[in-house]
Amino acid sequence: MPQDGFELACDRLSHVVDATQFEQLRWSRNEGPMLAQLEALARTALEDRPEFELAEGGATKDVKRFVLKVHGHRIAAISIRLNREKVVLAAEAIARSRFVISDDTPVSADYERFDKPLMAAALMELFERIRPYGEKEETPPEAAPLAEAG
Repeated sequence: MPQDGFELACDRLSHVVDATQFEQLRWSRNEGPMLAQLEALARTALEDRPEFELAEGGATKDVKRFVLKVHGHRIAAISIRLNREKVVLAAEAIARSRFVISDDTPVSADYERFDKPLMAAALMELFERIRPYGEKEETPPEAAPLAEAG
């Protein structure tokens, strides 16, 4: 986010006085709202699919992590994080799931262009990688990378 000279001077002094509190305040001012907006986009992308649920699961300050449930079954973990100005989404296998992830490479895109259609495309790419345990891996012909991995 662009800052003017006054904001930069305030940040510098705040950091000098107490780096830990400055970082907490900076995070709550910048990344916190960005992650909240990304969570809302993910939930909005799935709002017309009542059989899909994103249940909070192991989130930290820097990463929103959800258990993806379909028809009440725990399928996989979906994480959303920021890496500078990039949004990074990943899927990973979870305990007690009958499903595996065929490719655990995260998908990413610039935060500034992340909207509901892009969130839906990112989730679609991750969902296409989820396979029942023991099923041979097949990539659907229409599956294409969303963006560079990050």
